[in-house]
Amino acid sequence: MVPYNSPAPPMTAREQDISLDACSTPASIEARSFAIIDAEAGEPKPFTGKAWTVARRLVHTAGDLTLLKDLWLPDRAIEAGLNALKRGAPVFTDTEMARSGIPMRRLEPLGVKVACLLDSPELAREAVSRGITRARAGMEALGDRIGGAVIAIGNAPTALLSLLDCIASGSPVPALVVGMPVGFVNAAESKELLLRHREIPSLVIRGRRGGSPLAAATVNALAQMVLDERK
Repeated sequence: MVPYNSPAPPMTAREQDISLDACSTPASIEARSFAIIDAEAGEPKPFTGKAWTVARRLVHTAGDLTLLKDLWLPDRAIEAGLNALKRGAPVFTDTEMARSGIPMRRLEPLGVKVACLLDSPELAREAVSRGITRARAGMEALGDRIGGAVIAIGNAPTALLSLLDCIASGSPVPALVVGMPVGFVNAAESKELLLRHREIPSLVIRGRRGGSPLAAATVNALAQMVLDERK
């Protein structure tokens, strides 16, 4: 085993040829990243207008252009999300990671509050007593607050399945569902079920890929578009 503080091995000729980008500030790195994505995505782009703004943000977050083929980003859903944020609708996430990934500097100017489904300390006890996940219990606890809200799900398929069950039982429809749970058990399936409900505006990464950072990035992209419109 190589000691942690051992000197670095000498660079090979190949490594000495590595060329680093000169960008060094957050703004310049982001701008350069978007330029690279634009170039490597080629023409015609798989999305246009506001949908491409969201898609590019997701590719940037994932570092993976192959994500583009799995994105469902209809204009109707994007407009629904933008309108919800413009009127200050709340955002509910299924994880603290997603909640913390949406900075308040973007939401406070819009009067938008973000909360995690798991905030209540009583959820753990209820989930154990009922033999369900905390995410499902948290979604059920929202009740009518689901109506008109932005629901961002990046981790728990059970949260998305619970949301669909709540709507089927008469709960009001959210303004937008960001359906991006990740994993091997019911992640892809829950998203396909969501897509069957065309009455529910949704932005989705189909298949097993997803995650809290991508769900947060989607909300960030929408919020930034609203802020840009106000400049």
